[in-house]
Amino acid sequence: MKILHTSDWHIGKQLHKIDLTPDLDLFFDWLLDTIKKEDIDLLLVSGDVFDQANPSQTALKQYYRFLMQMIGTECKIIITGGNHDSASVLNAPKEILSYLNIDVIGGAPETVEELFFKYTKGEEQVVIAGVPFLRDKDIRKSVAGETYSDKIEQIKAGIQSYFLTINAHYNQHFQGCCFIVMGHLYVQGAQVSDSMRDIQIGNQAGVKGTVFGEEPDYVALGHIHKPYAVSTSRNVHYSGSPVCLSFSEKEEIKQVNIISVQAKNIEVKIVPIPKFRNLVVFQGTLEEVKIQLKDYKMSTQLVSLAEIIVNEPNESVQIRRDLDDLLETYTNEDLIIIKSKLNFTNKIRGASEAFQPGISVADVSPMEMFEKRLELDGQQDDSEELKNAFRQILEELNL
Repeated sequence: MKILHTSDWHIGKQLHKIDLTPDLDLFFDWLLDTIKKEDIDLLLVSGDVFDQANPSQTALKQYYRFLMQMIGTECKIIITGGNHDSASVLNAPKEILSYLNIDVIGGAPETVEELFFKYTKGEEQVVIAGVPFLRDKDIRKSVAGETYSDKIEQIKAGIQSYFLTINAHYNQHFQGCCFIVMGHLYVQGAQVSDSMRDIQIGNQAGVKGTVFGEEPDYVALGHIHKPYAVSTSRNVHYSGSPVCLSFSEKEEIKQVNIISVQAKNIEVKIVPIPKFRNLVVFQGTLEEVKIQLKDYKMSTQLVSLAEIIVNEPNESVQIRRDLDDLLETYTNEDLIIIKSKLNFTNKIRGASEAFQPGISVADVSPMEMFEKRLELDGQQDDSEELKNAFRQILEELNL
């Protein structure tokens, strides 16, 4: 039996107002072709199907178009919800999709039994525990007057307890079968990127890779956008996002993981995803950046997206004007500038450095704004506590 593990599609994602729908269209075409060529029996999607809890009609259409194309492949699908997803949105067509060999677990159900699926092909049997993103209410009870540290420890303990329950159910009902666990959470040691929202209060509730126990033969994780093997010996893997979702991911080689199952023996093959669009950063003085922009040639199907970082020694109104002119007049059919930053080395500290010309407020995260505000107010003894409290507010507001 062959299983393909992917995650973090983030359908509907925009990168600085550039719609990434074409990127995902190309990925879905490639994925469909790969599933057919590799004769994949089961597709696992480990959370963050959509970028927003309330996806646009365009995003929903792209999602259902891919599922419709999958119907003729005879490949079964399990989709779990992530921290960006709305459980109710994913679960809405659940009953209909189940008739099409597509099982959806948008959020944690009342019993862990509802997370388990058993698939058989010939003599091979695989049991899947489709664990979605575990929200605060799923793993702990709030207590009046609890401290921030108490909440973090309770969340960690709640996650560990949940996976212990998963393993106990497997041992009771499916022991001996190949066992694969899906999850959408932060495991300590994994690398985050700029496009990722903090989960469980700034990732401080991240768990150790040992939380999954000895029972799973493979753990298919989502949430971290960089492909990452938490443990090769225990087959605990993040597949990563299929396309670059921020400039911090520009050098990454995206991938899907193909798992070959024979009895309880697991073989993992990493399959690179073609790069459909380049994210590039040009850095230097304004004149150096202009030369880099002039010399750039595209090497991908989709137009490249650029960030420019101009570093000059002394503050100059003229340089600000010249940069603004460059941003307004630059044209290149191979490249679009979507982000810019101007740094002056010898700059007098003040409120004016809060945001650089060319940076839209829409491109600055609430956390970045809050941290900048604290920085401008000077060092404070309780700054970390203030940041943690603000992260908690953002999490509760799902921002």
